[in-house]
Amino acid sequence: MKLSVEEFRAWEHKCITLLGMSGVGKTVLATMLRQSNWFHYSGDYRIGTRYLDEAILDNIKLQAMKIPFLRDLLQSDSIYIRNNITVDHLKPVSSFLGKLGNSEKGGLCLKEFKHRQALHYDAEICAMKDVPQFIQKAQTVYGYKHFINDAGGSVCELNEPGVMELLSKHTLFIYIKANEKDEAELIRRAEMDPKPLYYREAFLDEQLSNYLEEKGLSKVEEIDPDNFVLWMFPRLFYSRIPRYQKLADQYGYTVTTDELKAVKNEQDFLSMVEKAINRSSK
Repeated sequence: MKLSVEEFRAWEHKCITLLGMSGVGKTVLATMLRQSNWFHYSGDYRIGTRYLDEAILDNIKLQAMKIPFLRDLLQSDSIYIRNNITVDHLKPVSSFLGKLGNSEKGGLCLKEFKHRQALHYDAEICAMKDVPQFIQKAQTVYGYKHFINDAGGSVCELNEPGVMELLSKHTLFIYIKANEKDEAELIRRAEMDPKPLYYREAFLDEQLSNYLEEKGLSKVEEIDPDNFVLWMFPRLFYSRIPRYQKLADQYGYTVTTDELKAVKNEQDFLSMVEKAINRSSK
């Protein structure tokens, strides 16, 4: 979707899809806008509560069953386990993805890891296809005037035909591009707390081969799971930048983390988007 500033201002029910790596400020922005009549649609929340809910619960139960005390209680139906996923607490989603490597260090074998990656990929496609119906529900059921799609960092990896076209038909893409300082900070944070991530299969295969060769390892089972995530994060980060930019160039506009830091309220946000539209038209 491409708009003039005048068209954007006149858009009665504004609908935005936020793009960018996890940590650039998408969720912080969406949370702020919730206070100003914007419906906050979290792609990761939809994935975790609708499309991967059962798989996530099964994974948690599998871990609990390894503990004799909990296994006895679960088998006798004395306790039950449920997710407590919220828009602000999405750890069960990432923990389901898991990390590749040595099982004694909490890692997954390559077959299981790829299986979970594929499930997440399919779930993210479904979650993005749900956006149009939630735009409608946001207005008619919940009474919100505007809509913001807080897309996951891996949305740029979706190659399913028609998904981006569907999103662009109903929402304006805004890519939050990190400056050099913020790029370094995102990488530093990833090093401090290595989290499970989604990788395109072709990218994973290529980088896994490079990692094994660089570390002198012969098989996946020898990989330290956290070390692999640390090694992969900057490579994944820089591989996604051109993908985000391509989507922004085709379907929307780019703003920087510097600009985002100056956004304190809805009016600041709208002004930032208008400036991005103006820049693109020159």
